[in-house]
Amino acid sequence: MSSAFNLDQFISDCRSARDADPSHKLVREVVARAVSDPAAVLNELGEPQCAQVRRLYQSDTLTILNVIWAPKMTIMPHDHRMWAVIGVYSGREDNIFWRRVPGARRGKLEAAGAKALSTGDAEPLGQNIIHSVTNPIQRLTGAIHVYGGDFFRAERSEWDPETLFEEPYNLEKNLRLFEEANASPRRA
Repeated sequence: MSSAFNLDQFISDCRSARDADPSHKLVREVVARAVSDPAAVLNELGEPQCAQVRRLYQSDTLTILNVIWAPKMTIMPHDHRMWAVIGVYSGREDNIFWRRVPGARRGKLEAAGAKALSTGDAEPLGQNIIHSVTNPIQRLTGAIHVYGGDFFRAERSEWDPETLFEEPYNLEKNLRLFEEANASPRRA
């Protein structure tokens, strides 16, 4: 029996959790509860149809996104400069965690760990985390991403996927990657 996931209630619960504790801890509980019943989330948000980043809520202190990853899609290393909670409700999202190489020029990175998130997982990311994301499977992956700030207005960094050198984050370029992934033959 599926519990009802209601988007408006979810947003309200995330806002209340963020207001009660500015860290990710209470928000993670809200996201974990939601993705513990992936069928209810799918019923409310719909079956993923294409790669996209859909804004569900945005304020100065909280952003909630429905992120749909195309099959085999990868996003280069980036930071958020705010905490995040990722809740997967369909498919899988693999994260590689990175750290700056001490003394290296141009903010060069090295891999520092990894975490695979599957349907039903809810994972917090600290405000200083640098990560890249891959959908390693042959179908779309759906995840709710909750950020402890305004995701679209924050100044942050991304790293060139080949050189691993730091550069300013380009939101428009990253959103285009979702559009390009939809046109990719890998999607078939």
